[in-house]
Amino acid sequence: MGRGKIEIKKIENSTNRQVTYSKRRNGIFKKAKELTVLCDAKISLIMLSSTRKFHEYTSPNTTTKKTIDLYQSTLGVDIWSTHYEKMQENLKRLKEINNKLRREIRQRTGEDMSGLNLQELCHLQENITESLAEIRERKVMIDTLLLHFGVVPLILCLSRIKLIPF
Repeated sequence: MGRGKIEIKKIENSTNRQVTYSKRRNGIFKKAKELTVLCDAKISLIMLSSTRKFHEYTSPNTTTKKTIDLYQSTLGVDIWSTHYEKMQENLKRLKEINNKLRREIRQRTGEDMSGLNLQELCHLQENITESLAEIRERKVMIDTLLLHFGVVPLILCLSRIKLIPF
């Protein structure tokens, strides 16, 4: 009697999912061992479960690094340099963002205004005006609360709603 086919979709029950993962993982490792023996294949198999458990099978007389190096030389690809290049691009992008933000801060404090055209100066003025309006609004709210509640209850209240650090 043969087994029935099952629908391939995520198993919702976590216990059943873990049992299935364990059984199928062992099955894949068994097949990898058989391929190594029968066909003299060099196999490196890495698995990471949803619970972040690491499982690995590597053929005897080889290592995962040797397998990856062989993969790279066969395809003519350098995985590590590609990854390094992506990291360098990301670093360059983050540095540009950082420099832009630092320049904006300097401009808001009245420094580094050279090189701004009239439109940029108007935009900077609008931003500063909006920030000033927010500060005034918060100050008025605190002054009003201070009149009604007093100093100590107000400080406790404001620290709870994160308007002042405490």
